[in-house]
Amino acid sequence: MTATDATLPEVTAPAALAKRPREVIYRHSFVTRVTHWINVLAISLLIMSGAQIFNAHPSLYWGQYGADADKPLLAMQAFHTTNGGLVGKTTIGSWTFDTTGVLGASGAPGHQEARGFPGWLTVPSWRDLALGRHWHFFFAWVLVINGLIYMLFGLFSGHFRRDIAPDRDQLGPRHILRNIWDHVRLKHPTGEEAKRYNVLQKLAYIAVIFLLVPAMVLTGLTMSPGVDSIAPFLLTLFGGRQSARTIHFICANLIVLFVLVHLVEVLLAGVVNEVRSMITGRYVVPAERHK
Repeated sequence: MTATDATLPEVTAPAALAKRPREVIYRHSFVTRVTHWINVLAISLLIMSGAQIFNAHPSLYWGQYGADADKPLLAMQAFHTTNGGLVGKTTIGSWTFDTTGVLGASGAPGHQEARGFPGWLTVPSWRDLALGRHWHFFFAWVLVINGLIYMLFGLFSGHFRRDIAPDRDQLGPRHILRNIWDHVRLKHPTGEEAKRYNVLQKLAYIAVIFLLVPAMVLTGLTMSPGVDSIAPFLLTLFGGRQSARTIHFICANLIVLFVLVHLVEVLLAGVVNEVRSMITGRYVVPAERHK
């Protein structure tokens, strides 16, 4: 080797992308985990028993008694065909859709029956309004009590301030738009960013915890004549019992939409890691690639 060769810098192969060692953090407290799974059970059975109750009169109106009973805001109906079969029709405002087999008329071909929601979506699966109401009221109380425990824990432990309230740097328009774009591209955070909820998650949790669930509880109470006699202001607040029923139905469907989006995000982010964190509390932070 010549002197000239000795002074030359050593040539190395191009640096490959390396992964930092994965980190395990304690993400969910015991109370958060327990109340989460109780909510899963309660909301699931509330939705299914609520569908059973809705099937008793699968139409929605506005006002105290329904301003125009012949023109509901939403209706799931069944009509007989010329050959004796059933056709399911769902009407929303002035639009009508054929929903045979799912809404309005469901069941195996040739054995369909008129019902708003199909039997596989109701509790119980057969027609039983009284039993559906028992299930609905019981799990409504489960949801309320469980929610109060979670609210008190969140307030006194700092969980809301630390984990749910958006950080100042997350509230900027550019940050929010970037998060929306990341979700559109199905891109999930890694490294330090994965240790906290993103701003869209936080805003969604705030909307569900402080808006949708309270609205569902209050509109549910408004539909009770016994509660109306004690708190008549609820009828004024929601514009009548039929309006309360419509708002209750809309809030329930928004919660179903939230749950569906939540499940899709869990699938995309990694089922094992996400579910394990909600069982054990420990979350493996996705490694961040760096050069």
